[in-house]
Amino acid sequence: MIARDDFISRFGGVFEHSPFIAERAFDDGFVGDNLNVDRVHAALVAIFRAASAEERLGVLRAHPDLAGRLAVAGELTEDSKKEQAGAGLDRLSAEEHARFTTLNNAYVEKFGFPFIIAVKGLDKDDILKAFETRIDNSRDAEFETATAQVERIALLRLQAILPQH
Repeated sequence: MIARDDFISRFGGVFEHSPFIAERAFDDGFVGDNLNVDRVHAALVAIFRAASAEERLGVLRAHPDLAGRLAVAGELTEDSKKEQAGAGLDRLSAEEHARFTTLNNAYVEKFGFPFIIAVKGLDKDDILKAFETRIDNSRDAEFETATAQVERIALLRLQAILPQH
């Protein structure tokens, strides 16, 4: 069986800056000997979904703006940096960056958390299109969409560090 500290060290960042999810998953006995993507993802998602609305909002707020100030300052987590670079968000023109900044600001003002999307397999145009569509959602609908995207990001991160079965 993996030690608690090892589990948290390995999986505490799967949900952005939210190690409490891995801590609770371990402490609640959700983790067994067979650590694979499906099992660990199910355990972490169960904890995330059982968290209070305020805690889930905190997880959403822990995510950086896409192509935002943290990216410009080089202060993203390694996972976020790789994910955003993979979608070309580190190579935006001045006009594209301005559009992302405008959308980020409007989105956070409307919803109270940053726009979150699992960027793997998407390019900047796909992301902008989703941004422009989702900004018209209700807060409840967007909270649900953002939490589903956080769970997808967690799955993609787990797939990078664990075997599938």
